[in-house]
Amino acid sequence: MNFDELIVSDPKICGGTPVVRGTRVTLRTILASLAEGDTEEQILKSFPTLSAEQLHGVVASAVTST
Repeated sequence: MNFDELIVSDPKICGGTPVVRGTRVTLRTILASLAEGDTEEQILKSFPTLSAEQLHGVVASAVTST
């Protein structure tokens, strides 16, 4: 997966905080939800504009950036 296509940072969207392209869901929000113990199903239900593939991509990008 190309993370440059998945994640965008635009000053006009959420003040430039990195979000999943095509959504206003921030990476920070997704990762915080996972850290709090939310399941994939719970996150996808909470953020209906987010797809399972995008969620997996965010997790993969976090793992590869450490």
